[in-house]
Amino acid sequence: MNVSLKGKNALVCGSSKGIGRAIAMELAALGASVTLAARSADVLAELVTQLPNTVDQKHGFLIVDMLNTDDLAKKVRNLTMTRPIHILINNSGGPAGGPIMEAKPEEFNQAMHAHLLASHQLVKLVSSGMKETGYGRIINIISTSVKEPIAGLGVSNTTRGAMASWAKTVSFELAPHGITVNNILPGFTRTERLESLVKIWAEQKKVSVSEMESQLFEVVPMARFAQAEEVASVAAFLATPAASYVTGVSLAVDGGRTKCL
Repeated sequence: MNVSLKGKNALVCGSSKGIGRAIAMELAALGASVTLAARSADVLAELVTQLPNTVDQKHGFLIVDMLNTDDLAKKVRNLTMTRPIHILINNSGGPAGGPIMEAKPEEFNQAMHAHLLASHQLVKLVSSGMKETGYGRIINIISTSVKEPIAGLGVSNTTRGAMASWAKTVSFELAPHGITVNNILPGFTRTERLESLVKIWAEQKKVSVSEMESQLFEVVPMARFAQAEEVASVAAFLATPAASYVTGVSLAVDGGRTKCL
């Protein structure tokens, strides 16, 4: 099974922490040259020095804000002029929680901009290079909410669902070029975002954080949260030559929590 990414270039969005950071590390470990992308300059400058480099890889980083699509496009366009991007990881922090009936129009606009519009723009920018080189992997980090909406995450559920439908549509158009488009649906994963949500849910239910975590474990057959590295391993596999015939899927990495097929 060919899982080597030697000679491949990857752009990993939201890579300063959490799942994005873990994916960047895994892709680099498989031999890819990784360009990190996030808002935190100091964090990325340190992280780029920590990426595995065993096959003369050329790692780098871009300081970008997914809400500033003009600046994002300019920087990624400049990047593609120096190297083709073979692997694109679309990953952006989730919208704030809250009931959907309390959500304001601007919350939907901002979420759609940072997730759907930014991802679409990135795909348009990098797909030509994928076509020319004959290798393309587009992987979107979304949520299990595209299959089962999560209570209290109204804007996020809506945005993630739109991302999944967009990705499926894009997969049809890019498949003839050998470019795959897939979604990873992380379940409860130990990240800063989950920690903040658990605190909110604990306050709402008037229980301790540890009790809230125990309640969440009860709905996960594996009775624990995922580590970011476990999600990253699945994303990395989809980026390899071994996954060349997998496209248009939304793959849950959730310890069995999602009940639907």
